[in-house]
Amino acid sequence: MQNFDYQTPTRLIFGKDVIQELPEVMKQFGKRILLSYGSGSVLDCSKAIAAGAKYEGDPWDLITYKVKAKEALPIVDIITLAATGSEYDAGGVISRTETNDKTGYSDPLLYPAVSFLDPVYTFSVSKKQTAAGCADAMNHIMEQYFCEDSTLLNDGFMEAALKSLMINTKKCLENPEDYTARAEMMLCCTYGCNGIYSLGNSESGWPCHGMEHALSAYYDITHGEGLAIITPRWMKHILNEKTVERFVKYGVNVFGIDEKQDKFAIAEQAIDATYKFFESINIPMHLKDVGIDEKRIDEMAKHVAENEGLEEAWAPLLEKDIAEIFRESL
Repeated sequence: MQNFDYQTPTRLIFGKDVIQELPEVMKQFGKRILLSYGSGSVLDCSKAIAAGAKYEGDPWDLITYKVKAKEALPIVDIITLAATGSEYDAGGVISRTETNDKTGYSDPLLYPAVSFLDPVYTFSVSKKQTAAGCADAMNHIMEQYFCEDSTLLNDGFMEAALKSLMINTKKCLENPEDYTARAEMMLCCTYGCNGIYSLGNSESGWPCHGMEHALSAYYDITHGEGLAIITPRWMKHILNEKTVERFVKYGVNVFGIDEKQDKFAIAEQAIDATYKFFESINIPMHLKDVGIDEKRIDEMAKHVAENEGLEEAWAPLLEKDIAEIFRESL
C-alpha cells in the first residue's frame, strides 16, 4: 500500500430539489463567483475560465503548466450529466482544436466550492449520452483498478461501482426517469476522478484516456464512446503473465466468471464480457463506426507517445503499441 495525502474542499449537495439551496449557498461567496451549469465538459471549461479570470496572460500558459495559477474564482456547479466526475475533483480536460491537443489540467485551486447533484436533472439525457457517460465512468474506475499495488478495500469498492454502473445504466436506458438508478449512477460517476476509489494504490498511467484524447481531439468523437471502443483492445494487447492475475480478479469479481478455469481463459472471458456489455448498451464498437479510418493512425499514435508518458504506465505502451491498439479498434 502506497503513502497518500488526501483532501477535497468540495461540498457535495446531493438529492432531489437540492437546487433550492442555491441562493443561500451563493451568498457566502460574494459577487465574484463562477456558476457552471451543464455536463463535465462545461465544468472543465469553467475551471480553466476560473483560473484564467485571475491571470493577465494567455490562459493556455496555465493549462500547459508554464505558469502556476495564484488564485481562481470560486466555482459553484450544477451537474446535468452523470459521467466525468469533474464536480468532485480539481482537474479537467481542455481542447485546442487548431493543434489537435486535448490536455489534462489540474490545480488544487480548481476544486469546485460547492457541487449540486440532483439526479432528476439527468432524466432528459439521451440514451447515447447515458451510455457514453457510463463508459467514461467505468473507464475512470478501470484506469485505477488495473495497477501494480492495490488493496482489498479499494478493489471491492471499485468492483461494486463497476457492477452498479452496468446494472443501473441499463435501468436508466429502459426507464430514463428511474430516480434510484439515476441517483446511484450519478454517485458512482462523482467518485470517479478524485482519487477516492484508489487511495493507497500505485499509479496506472491512465493509458486509455491518454489514447482516447487523441481520437476525440483529431476527430471530435464522443469521449465515452472512444473509451469503450479502445478499452477491450487495450486489455487484449497488454494481457500477459504480468497482468493476467489482475484480469482474473476483475473477471471473477465483476462478471462472476468461474474461477476454476485456466487463468488466461478467465482473463479472455472478462475482456469479452467488457466488450459485450458496451455493445449491449448500443455503443458503436469500431472506430470506423464513428468516422475514424486508417489515415491518421500513425500521426495520432506519435502524438500520444510524445505527450502522454505511457511508457511509464502499469503496462507500458510505446508508439508502436498505441498504433496497434488503434488499428485493432478499427
